[in-house]
Amino acid sequence: MYAARNKDEEGLFAITGEGRAVALFRMVLAFMLMVMLAFVVVEGWRIWRDYRHAFANAENMVTNLARATAQHAEDAIRQVDAITAALSERLEGDGFDHIDRPRLHALLVQQKNIMPQLHGLFVYDAEGNWVVTDQAAIPPKANNADRDYFIYHRTHSDRGVHIGSVVRSRSTDDLIIPISRRLEHADGSFAGVLLGTIKVDWFVHYYGNFKIDERGALVLAMRDGTILVRRPFVEKVVGRSLANSEIFRNHLPYAAEGLVEAVAVVDGTPRLYAYRALSSYPLVVEAGLSRESIVAPWRHDAIKSMAVLLLLLLGLAAFGGVVLRQLRERIFIERALHQAHQTLKSLALTDSLTGLGNRRRLDAVFEPELRRARRQGYPLTLVMLDLDYFKAYNDRYGHPAGDQCLRRFGEVLQQALKRPADLAVRYGGEEFTLLLPDTDARGAELLVQEVQQLLRRQILEHAGSPLGRVSCSAGIATGDPAREEVTAERLMAAADGALYQAKRQGRDRYCVAENSRASADS
Repeated sequence: MYAARNKDEEGLFAITGEGRAVALFRMVLAFMLMVMLAFVVVEGWRIWRDYRHAFANAENMVTNLARATAQHAEDAIRQVDAITAALSERLEGDGFDHIDRPRLHALLVQQKNIMPQLHGLFVYDAEGNWVVTDQAAIPPKANNADRDYFIYHRTHSDRGVHIGSVVRSRSTDDLIIPISRRLEHADGSFAGVLLGTIKVDWFVHYYGNFKIDERGALVLAMRDGTILVRRPFVEKVVGRSLANSEIFRNHLPYAAEGLVEAVAVVDGTPRLYAYRALSSYPLVVEAGLSRESIVAPWRHDAIKSMAVLLLLLLGLAAFGGVVLRQLRERIFIERALHQAHQTLKSLALTDSLTGLGNRRRLDAVFEPELRRARRQGYPLTLVMLDLDYFKAYNDRYGHPAGDQCLRRFGEVLQQALKRPADLAVRYGGEEFTLLLPDTDARGAELLVQEVQQLLRRQILEHAGSPLGRVSCSAGIATGDPAREEVTAERLMAAADGALYQAKRQGRDRYCVAENSRASADS
């Protein structure tokens, strides 16, 4: 009987041991699958983040290119505009019957030498005949009455500068951009045309200095879409119209500048474009990077990362097979589980966008900090901060730009906090919270002032804000747990109320809860 009982116990022990082994097998297998999935998810997120970063960097690049080329074109044309304005006033003031041609010729030569973009300066009479120019000699019977700019001024009384389409110079055979003004007699009748011409080649050389990909493009066009200059330069493209392009048809009529992903009508290349209309002249610049040049480096890195990830997963699977076969790596598995637990816990308490703590982190430390302040007899301050007009910022610039703005503000908070005990968290959306142990209301005011000053120095453009830049409002609440009843809920409510008071007073400011001021004064 004893032997039978012993045998039954041994069988039960064997069954229990097998069940534990099966349970351990399933647990390890599930853990391995979870880890593999986590690697895939994390790496997938990183690849997607790098993809967005690649386009964000490209957006910054084309925006800067568009601004640089627009400023360059505007400065070049403004110089010609200024000299032609001065010359027309002088010609009309002296009278066309009293032109000192040698002296005027010398002046035109001097101005051409000063401005490298100039191809030439010309004065034509009412019939289109050449009166004086910067050139050494006037060709016999030279007449420009058939030019579009001459016809325009003869039929329009507009005295402003006129920018025409690209033409080929009859004197040098160069491609030029005509910039002209109407000349009038004292009675207001048409007296001729004053013309300054800019070399197309001068723009081509300037655009050639930019480091962009081979399929990238820089374009200077008239407001009606007529191409004046383009890189890469192909002469037959000059004069073509972009009026039916995505930018000119669907974006330029509604916004003077912007970012557009579109297929070029000239060469059919998909590009990311930044466009910008000149403020003083009816011209538009476009700067484009080919989509392939943006995606190719990211794709190369993504393929390498996926190859490494695949090798990692294969190695992990092989290692897991050894563990499952031998069941002798329990300590290693327990340590891995513990480490994974710690990592997940850290991730659960950290905001992935800004790197600050999150709301869970605040909830976890708030009550311990209150108890510590009560024991040690020091004040505890809570600051609620909110980015002003942030919804308008997201609507205007897009969520990727909004995310970048939140990261920059997180960096500002980290820069402003000097003590290890101070805690900055992203409370939710565009709201942030500072928990400041051993800090009174005055100390918190100084810290908030520093945060707002650091944010102003970032000069984050915000066209949707009355200030034209990103700003923040703050509410400050201070409690003294050693002398009064202070709870996390009350302190949070007081800081939140002060924040909304700052919002109501006009934003870009802070307010201190009234009980906080009284506590500080006492």
